[in-house]
Amino acid sequence: MLFLLVAPCHWGASTISLHMRLLRRHTSKSRGPRIFAAMNDAARVVVTGMGVVSPNGVGRREFWRACARGQSGTGPITLFDPADHDCRVAGEVRGFDVEAHLPAKTRRYGMRVVAMTLAATAEALADAGIDTRRLTEDDRRRTGVILGTGAAGIAFGEEQYEVYYRQGSRRVSPYSIVATFVGMLSSEVSMEHELRGMSHVVSTGCTSASDAMGYAFQSIQYGRVDRVITGGAEACIVPGIMAGFSRMGTMTKRNGDPARASRPFNSDRDGFVMAEGAWILVFESLASARRRGAEPQAEILGYGTTCDAYHRVRPEPTGEEAARAIELALEEASLPRDRIDYVNLHGTATELNDRIETRAVRLAFDGHSERLPTSALKSMTGHPQGACGAAGLVETVEAMREGWLPPTINYDKPDPACDLDYVANEGREADLQHAVVNCIAFGSKNSALVVRRWDRR
Repeated sequence: MLFLLVAPCHWGASTISLHMRLLRRHTSKSRGPRIFAAMNDAARVVVTGMGVVSPNGVGRREFWRACARGQSGTGPITLFDPADHDCRVAGEVRGFDVEAHLPAKTRRYGMRVVAMTLAATAEALADAGIDTRRLTEDDRRRTGVILGTGAAGIAFGEEQYEVYYRQGSRRVSPYSIVATFVGMLSSEVSMEHELRGMSHVVSTGCTSASDAMGYAFQSIQYGRVDRVITGGAEACIVPGIMAGFSRMGTMTKRNGDPARASRPFNSDRDGFVMAEGAWILVFESLASARRRGAEPQAEILGYGTTCDAYHRVRPEPTGEEAARAIELALEEASLPRDRIDYVNLHGTATELNDRIETRAVRLAFDGHSERLPTSALKSMTGHPQGACGAAGLVETVEAMREGWLPPTINYDKPDPACDLDYVANEGREADLQHAVVNCIAFGSKNSALVVRRWDRR
């Protein structure tokens, strides 16, 4: 394998990245330090900007302040009349002006998910110090958009079905197809900022944003692009979706106490609270960030994904494949398990998910799980479906930068089967160097990302 260490200087970043990844694959079982201590800057992937539209805070600073304090963003549903629904609470982004964030041509179909995505993207780009109006043509071609979502424009789709059944086919909007096409979400961002790199949407249920960010990470590592606008968005607090989840028995009925309805890992949890929002990040090669003089906020080290191949909605009981996704991410990061300081959990507050995720963390981290703090963001925001992995990564990056563990709120009745350190109810100081963001989805999907705090290096 020595030829990998003495690559000719004319090799491009993509080739170097590929050979480094092959070398790590052959050495990953040792879980030792990287052979390449000084990894090529073009293949290192950093976070340079973040933007947020969330139920418990619009803007990344407001979002983080709410998370650090343990502030809930869940409340009664106002986006439609939920009178005949079993679940009447949700994590809505309240007071958000949709039209203020939509291009004029998009207002014809006024999609909430597009408005939230564009608003969060604008903040992330500004945070990264990128003015897309001043990009060169080469920069536009070297900037991609890879987003995760489960439902995208489902709200507009539900409206148009109602129009069809009540008023007939001639009253249906001509935008009903393009507006509800899941892939249109990334196209809206690409068109708004005239970005000509790949423009893709990943839709894998609750792991959508995690998988989108994993794909963005790999695309930069392989030298296909220099930067990617990534993350996830969701706006599915709509009657049909809510009714469907309720019929599955996965949503809470704790309507009388909305702020405490999302109760991950409690013995009396009775289902998740639907949420919406957009969490967008700028991933960039370290070489690109340094050329621009941008200060990274964190570094992405690894991504792992597996499938239980077990059931459409129930996770496999042993948690082995969910654990393996974490292990694969650690292997790619070349980190031993005891170097992880924090896990941002999926933590939906459903009976099976919480118990099996706890089991998976214990399997992946073995004895280290006894000392490993974890927390569940969804206790504060509710469950933003396909966007939740991006929400978890933003929260984790902020936690690392601030040296503060965000809490799992509403935790007052421990479940003996859920016995990790969930940072119950109040945050606490911690020196966080490495963390895992974990996600589990319907369809037996599991994904995990490993992130490192950025210290000047």
